[in-house]
Amino acid sequence: MFSEHVQSRAVKREATRRKVLSSAERLFREQGFGSSTIRQIATDAEVSTGTVMSVGDKDALLVAIFDTWIAAVHHSREHRDEQGDETPLPPAAVAQEVLDLVEPFITYFALDLELSREYAAVIVRGTHESEVFRALARALLTELETLLARTPITATGAGAGARTLYFAYLGILMTVGNGALDQRAAIAQFQEVIHFVVHREGAQR
Repeated sequence: MFSEHVQSRAVKREATRRKVLSSAERLFREQGFGSSTIRQIATDAEVSTGTVMSVGDKDALLVAIFDTWIAAVHHSREHRDEQGDETPLPPAAVAQEVLDLVEPFITYFALDLELSREYAAVIVRGTHESEVFRALARALLTELETLLARTPITATGAGAGARTLYFAYLGILMTVGNGALDQRAAIAQFQEVIHFVVHREGAQR
């Protein structure tokens, strides 16, 4: 009985968290991050300001919004990854699959440059940690390394290549968020990095 009660409270708490994040995202996108207040978010979510603050301040809410979306993308790919296809692929095919992994994130950042700039600023300030650099980083690194392992690349090369792609991806995301790159240019630059990694490592085999 006690465990059921605890579980029920956890479910309600998560539902409230999602409701707050949904309201925060809607207001951030509709009227801007700077113009949105905790009180407005509370009113929209039909909760108290204290409840909103228990989820986080505005910066924390923004980080959680981005993290939640990115995590959902990774989660949607888990079933495919569990199938463990190790069929060798030519470098060009791997390059396209790598781009397919990362392009949704670049597109998401480009959808609302103002909000992405705010997110990048929060990350740079270092006041709030993002799962992008922890669990989500491990998920993407695993996906990248698994793909690179399907080319004529050594295991060591696949790991190094995955890290190279990951850090290039982070840099490009932050640059898009800062407004210095548009979506098309960001994708083109990442394609250059993919080509360098896939073909350089393959040539060194």
